Amino acid sequence: MNAPAAAHLRANGGLRPPGAGDIVNAPAATAPTPSAVESVESIEDVVARYDPVIGLETHVELDTASKMFCGCPTAFGAEPNTQVCPVCLGLPGSLPVANAAAVESTIRIGLALNCSVAAWCRFARKNYFYPDMPKNFQISQYDEPLCTDGWMDVEVDGQTVRVGIERVHLEEDTGKTLHVGGAAGRIHGSDYSLVDYNRAGIPLVEIVTRPVPGTGALAPVVARTYVTELRELMRTLAVSDVRMEQGSLRCDVNVSLSPKGSGVWGTRSETKNVNSLRSVERAVRYEVLRQARVLDSGGRVVQETRHFHEDTGETTPGRSKEEATDYRYFPEPDLVPLAPDPAWVQRLRETLPELPSVRRSRLAEQLGATPFEMRSMANAGVVDLVAATVQAGAPAAEARNWWLGYLSQKANEAGVETADLRISPEQVARVASLVSAGTLSTGLARQAVDGVLATGSDVDTVVADRGLRRVSDAGALAAAVDEAIAAQPGVAEKVRGGKVAAAGALVGAVMKATRGQADAKLVRDLILDRLDAR
Repeated sequence: MNAPAAAHLRANGGLRPPGAGDIVNAPAATAPTPSAVESVESIEDVVARYDPVIGLETHVELDTASKMFCGCPTAFGAEPNTQVCPVCLGLPGSLPVANAAAVESTIRIGLALNCSVAAWCRFARKNYFYPDMPKNFQISQYDEPLCTDGWMDVEVDGQTVRVGIERVHLEEDTGKTLHVGGAAGRIHGSDYSLVDYNRAGIPLVEIVTRPVPGTGALAPVVARTYVTELRELMRTLAVSDVRMEQGSLRCDVNVSLSPKGSGVWGTRSETKNVNSLRSVERAVRYEVLRQARVLDSGGRVVQETRHFHEDTGETTPGRSKEEATDYRYFPEPDLVPLAPDPAWVQRLRETLPELPSVRRSRLAEQLGATPFEMRSMANAGVVDLVAATVQAGAPAAEARNWWLGYLSQKANEAGVETADLRISPEQVARVASLVSAGTLSTGLARQAVDGVLATGSDVDTVVADRGLRRVSDAGALAAAVDEAIAAQPGVAEKVRGGKVAAAGALVGAVMKATRGQADAKLVRDLILDRLDAR
């Protein structure tokens, strides 16, 4: 970066806790009604008559220690309006200073998306009024973004779809409005509204795709896969926690339809602030079906923003969509232009980590995983955890099963990311080795994992302290087997009479008496021997 620009940037790196929640500040919208697209059977029916075109605008809150244009902290969950100052509140006489770490993160994102980095660019004022924007304008970028003209390839149903990236630009986030009272959590019907400006000014990167035509019935899946891949890329670059449920990654979904083969794109709708991967797919699907119904009935699709309703999977109208001229953009007078030094940009390029698609290809070969298994691990955020567990000695299938199954379930119950659980890949590998050696059954292994998660102790300590080792001594099990037979004479007679399957009830009784520690196969053999049922 050249000297004049660099002099006006603050060295302000470091990570921060998770991002802020989603914006709830849209104008009143009609409440969801029963589906209005029932007349259209499926998206396959629609694409026989129309060509869907999708476009995605994804907002990523950066993990900088302080805000974009001031020194206020960005920690998530602080008391409302405690992380503010004259700059982010837009008070008279305050002046912004750009965050150097945010600029660097944005350039790294652009490079990872195969973009060109501008030799010279500047910020612009985007003028509009919302209560959660204290300055009544947002410092953003307009016709001179930091990164342009990139692409990302995504794999969908065995096909490679290239999603063009129009621009990657840097701006500041807004505050958060909370509407109290009413049923929908929106301003319409609420008793009053509260505004928290803690989020106002947090660095926000907007990644805008070019229109993506030609995906047909796969359009909803392409949209979801793209956002999934983008989320994984942000994690790999370590520029954001991308927790959609907390608003640090949000997506605006654009959809339009044009008559089949016409080559003329239709009027688009923009569904705002969609905050889950599943909802991205559902929003595209619903809009394709809704717009087809409108066009089939001779109506006209209105260019507007829309709200997505998680409970029904439907969208409802928000407001008419503004054009660029409505925002009265002009260059930000209080900030100097940015002119990244090409040598600095090259150094950033050379230090990019292995990108997710490349890593998946390498790990798929190492783990012997199918494309479906790799997608499942990527969606769950456990690819590296599985790889590390295999590296620690566990069979690949066992490592996948633990991280995608029981451990993902425990993470969901605790409301945390799987990677944040109090168990390491090495500990999971140790559990797998104890199961393989016959020391633990599957049930006992889960109890051992529970103990590690609860105490943070190593696996062998938990197994010893809780007496979890499987009992495989026939002499030690004999008494429990005899008690089970004596307690259920009717079942015992069925087994003696040749109904060997009935022995399951006796095995269950022994397993219960031994707290699941008995070797079930050995117990079954002992029961059949006792009852001369072999």
